[in-house]
Amino acid sequence: MGRPRRATAQDVHDAALAMPHVTVEQAKDNAVYKVGGRSFVFFRNPRKDAFDPETGEPYDDVIVIWVDGEHDKQALVQDPANPFFTTPHFDGHLSVLVRASRLGEVTRDEMVELVQDAWLSRASRRRGRAWLAEQGLG
Repeated sequence: MGRPRRATAQDVHDAALAMPHVTVEQAKDNAVYKVGGRSFVFFRNPRKDAFDPETGEPYDDVIVIWVDGEHDKQALVQDPANPFFTTPHFDGHLSVLVRASRLGEVTRDEMVELVQDAWLSRASRRRGRAWLAEQGLG
C-alpha cells in the first residue's frame, strides 16, 4: 500500500463541488462555495491580517474553512502538526484558515473530511441528514 496522497488546492475545490446543493460565486478571482446561500469554504483575497512575518506581505493563498464549533477550531489551530491557523480578525468566527501552499501537510482524505464537515456545519439540518443517510452515516 502506498503513501496517502497529500492534499492540494484542487482537492479543496473538488471536495466542495462534490457536496450537494452547492453554488459557487466569485469574490474577485476567488471561489466562494455556498450551501443554502451560506458559505462553507472560500478562497480569500490577500488581507493584512494574514501575512508573512519576514516580509510583512499578505498571504495570497489563504483558504477559509468553516468548522462546527469552537472546540473543533481550537483542536485544529492548536495542534502544531497541522497547517491550520487563525487571526484576531477571525476571533469568534467558526472557521480556520490554511494556506494553499501548506495543504500538502495533510492528506487528501483529511482535507475532504474537513470540507464535508464544513458543508455539514452550514447546510440545513434536512440537507445534512439526507447527505449523511446517503453516505450510510445517518
